Amino acid sequence: MTDRKERSMESYLRVGVIASTHGLKGEVKVFPTTDDPERFRELKKVLLDTGHEYKPLEIAGVKFFKNQVILKFREFQDINEVEQYKGKDLLVTRDQAVPLGENENFITDLINMEVYTDEGGYLGTLTDVLQTGANDVYVVETGEGKEVLLPAIPSCVLKVDVEEAKMTVHILEGLLE
Repeated sequence: MTDRKERSMESYLRVGVIASTHGLKGEVKVFPTTDDPERFRELKKVLLDTGHEYKPLEIAGVKFFKNQVILKFREFQDINEVEQYKGKDLLVTRDQAVPLGENENFITDLINMEVYTDEGGYLGTLTDVLQTGANDVYVVETGEGKEVLLPAIPSCVLKVDVEEAKMTVHILEGLLE
């Protein structure tokens, strides 16, 4: 068991949320928060964020049902053991993460990033990433408390520097109106 306060959240990536129990033998339905739910087939272990600690769990079985993943953990044999974990996050460590492609970033690395325009002005802080299907949309809160929605496309997002927590964007015509 790992104390939550010992490690920063950025060390972990959320791959799913326990939606409900499934059957009586301790299986759970998981809503995947990863781009590729199939990755659960390869995953051997996850960490359950209980709210107090990160509990390591070994995946003993994986099934798919509609838009959810049904997981069986070696540690749980009964519905009563897992019921308390509804709504809890399943995490992996960064070294278990799916490798990113070029110009891809983990959402957790983008949140709270400072956003500047290509003209050198400070735009605001990235507060959220909306996954629309076509392309992601970055939500930036300006110093005045307004929200600006930026499409995460190459003509708008020019540079992302995760180390510096800084993003440079080109404001497309009509975005600030």
